[in-house]
Amino acid sequence: MTLSLRICLVRHGETDWNAQRRLQGHTDIPLNHTGRAQAEATAALLAPLHFDAAYTSDLSRAADTALAIGRRRGLDATPLAALRERHYGAFQGLTYDEARARHPAAYAHFEARTPDVALPDGGESLRAFAARITGALDTLVCRHAGQQILVVAHGGVLDIVHRIASGRALHLPRDFKIPNAALNWIRHDAPDTWVIERWAEQAHLDRARDELPNS
Repeated sequence: MTLSLRICLVRHGETDWNAQRRLQGHTDIPLNHTGRAQAEATAALLAPLHFDAAYTSDLSRAADTALAIGRRRGLDATPLAALRERHYGAFQGLTYDEARARHPAAYAHFEARTPDVALPDGGESLRAFAARITGALDTLVCRHAGQQILVVAHGGVLDIVHRIASGRALHLPRDFKIPNAALNWIRHDAPDTWVIERWAEQAHLDRARDELPNS
């Protein structure tokens, strides 16, 4: 008998750096007022649903979003560092325009989604980032076959997960939305098949920012 894993993926609520269009990466920026309200709205929507477990990035913007959701059901989210956002190296703390102006060559690779070029000053390549997220998903599949779980993470993480589930290559431009605090449902069927059930559900939100720099 095949046991499927169903995951509800939630991008963290809004932060001030989201509003300022700054690249956050591993910088630990907290939720702002809008982000806290988004987390509570998502928590209210998910309150009637059952989750066997919950996981979150260990960065506070994701962990606090997960805390708001879990509080409704007495469900504590397990921090998982592998669910962190991509490390953007020298870009962290800069707006997209500032990163382009200060690091034009590196930004050109970033914008083109060159898979194997690492970002300067310790940043990850897309390929390395995708491998990290793939490993995190493999861990969840091993732990929770036949269950339904919650995962709270980041825009870049959800970008990789969507590509894993849809087969869209790393270098191709993103053609799907990743709003703050929206719901994204995927399912893993053995032996190794991912299915996107629903994506970017945000009817419960007044407004939500997307991860794309030009959104």
